[in-house]
Order: sequence, then C-alpha cells, then structure tokens
Amino acid sequence: MTERYRTDDHLGHRTLLVAASYVVLLRDDEVLLQLREGTGYMDGRWALLAGHVDPGESVHEAAAREALEEAGVVLDVADLEPLTALHRFERTGPAVEQRLDAFFVARRWQGEPTRREPDKNADMRWFPLRALPDVVPHERLVLDALAAGDPLPAVLSLPA
Repeated sequence: MTERYRTDDHLGHRTLLVAASYVVLLRDDEVLLQLREGTGYMDGRWALLAGHVDPGESVHEAAAREALEEAGVVLDVADLEPLTALHRFERTGPAVEQRLDAFFVARRWQGEPTRREPDKNADMRWFPLRALPDVVPHERLVLDALAAGDPLPAVLSLPA
C-alpha cells in the first residue's frame, strides 16, 4: 500500500493556492453581474457569481453552489463550460494572495436569478457583454476576451 502525504509535507515547501470558482451566466449576449457591497474586497464594483471552493468540493460543484447561494439558480455541473483558469499571485505576498480562479460559462439553468445575499451585494443586473460597468479587474479581463471572441488560454497568470 502506498503511503499518503504526511500533513506537513507541503508546509513551507510549496504554494498552497486558494481556489475559487466563477460563473459567467449568459443570456444571449448579456451577463449577470452583482454589485459588491459589505465584503471588504472590491466593494462598489460589479462582479460575477463566484466564491471559494469548500473542502471536499470540486471547482464545478463550487460554481453550482455559488450560483444557487448568490442568485437562486440551479446549475447542472454538466452544463458548465470551462472558460479559463486565472492564476493570481503576489510574488512575496501572503499565502492568502496565491489564488487559482476557475471560470465557467453557463447558458442553461433553472430558476430566475434574484439577489439572494443582500449583505454582500447591493444590486444584481444583466449587462451586455460589450457594454460592461466597472467590473472587478481580473474578472473584466476574462469578460472582455469573451466579448471579443478572443480565444482564452487554458491558464492565465496575473501577478500583482
């Protein structure tokens, strides 16, 4: 039998990434965005449905869970189209700033999107992909490429 990693094998020797999932909910040429408020991060900017991956959860499952929690829509993980992954990091920054964001497009869902977390967002609206408001910068990078029809690499790196 092969032994699993010891609990301390990676500490201090490897980067432990914070993983998050993002859902680009598309209706024709419009994307659903929410106005961040009360989160302490990028408040006052528009953002996709998104959140951290919980322990024991895949990035696909996290995307579906976040869509349900934030907008009340039910996504089948089979309907999530992988778009790109974004590696965001600070070279000498704290571990919490070493991130890997998985972006998915969803064109099918059940339910009508509604604002479900009023303590974390002030508004939720559909916007044309080619006429976006002030969006969180790393999310805007992905949305602009999607709107332009530009092919996105499997993984983008964005150092801070």
